[in-house]
Amino acid sequence: MALIAPTDWSPLQISIETSVTATLITLVAGLAAAAWRERRSGPAMAILDGIFLLPLVLPPTVVGFFLLLLFGRNGPLGKLLLALGTTVVFSWPATVIAAAVVAFPLMYLTARAALEQVDSRYLEAARTLGASEWRVFSAIALPLAWPGVLAGTILSFARALGEFGATLMLAGNIPGRTATIPIAIYFAVEANDVQSAVAWCLVDVVISLALLSGLYYWTRTQGPGRSRWVRS
Repeated sequence: MALIAPTDWSPLQISIETSVTATLITLVAGLAAAAWRERRSGPAMAILDGIFLLPLVLPPTVVGFFLLLLFGRNGPLGKLLLALGTTVVFSWPATVIAAAVVAFPLMYLTARAALEQVDSRYLEAARTLGASEWRVFSAIALPLAWPGVLAGTILSFARALGEFGATLMLAGNIPGRTATIPIAIYFAVEANDVQSAVAWCLVDVVISLALLSGLYYWTRTQGPGRSRWVRS
């Protein structure tokens, strides 16, 4: 008997769709936050950094509980959504929200580190020539920082793919809708279905290993690439 029946592939599809969507969100949000933060300093910025990085250090179930408080029927965002005739709790968008929140710190950290490595002389020269801040960022800073940004994107995708606690709290376990690979593994173990649990673990390991191996290989070959960006 096969480890995974064809009808049981929905967790893989949900996980991929959720991770891709969440990664796109974290790419935009994390890059914007890093670019904005990189030009500012002070005690208030340290507090803001702490807020941005909280999902990285808090247990995922705690993150999920806070999200449930925000998006639940009695939460501020939940009430707003109810007034608009909709809700996100225990739905596929909830899996995206949970994955995006826990993956955001990785994107923010790597994007900010990459932007900080950009030689400020290039940026100041462009400003002296009259380039707008958006032009400086999009035409100079981002291409130079792109290897680090791409690394953060891959790590964010891997983190979103493996998200469990926050997703279970906010989205629950609805087969075909919110049951991602980690949730499928957990409930397979709960049902003593070791065969399915092992199969899903192998699927998750293969995807994550492929991502991390690709990232390692790519970063090892990008040393000369940075200098080509600079020379251009």
